Amino acid sequence: MQQFIHAPEQAQLPLFEAFLAQPILPGLKASELARKSTQPELFSELSLRGAPGHCQSLLAPVLRELSEEDETRWLTLIAPPSSLTQAWLRDAGLNRERILLLHPRSNQSPLQLACEVLRLGLSHTVVSWLGSVNATSRQQLLRAASAGNAQSLNIRLG
Repeated sequence: MQQFIHAPEQAQLPLFEAFLAQPILPGLKASELARKSTQPELFSELSLRGAPGHCQSLLAPVLRELSEEDETRWLTLIAPPSSLTQAWLRDAGLNRERILLLHPRSNQSPLQLACEVLRLGLSHTVVSWLGSVNATSRQQLLRAASAGNAQSLNIRLG
């Protein structure tokens, strides 16, 4: 007869609660923490690796949420992969009436177009597929997002 050793189960915190459970850094005042948490992040990145279909399945709810923002401005997609077609947007349940798909002109890089659209302030969020973003490009995106009171989200597909 085989014996099983039963280890006591530990409670597992959901992903984000585990990070929130960390103690506040020494020297960081509660007022600074509150102020930082109420300011939206102007630049974010999402890195997805795997089969293209799986990456699209993970990306769909993010874009759907952004397309349904209670906002009068656009959700703009800059240089999305060719697989993100109008049909895919529809099938993923995105509000296509609130989305602009833009591709750079021949004399313009996706980064330049993203910065231009961010600066204009006609979009609440500009989603771009720029690949790896270096410190200089990140600063350009941050300045443009700040000028246009918008958010920049870069999607990195691996």
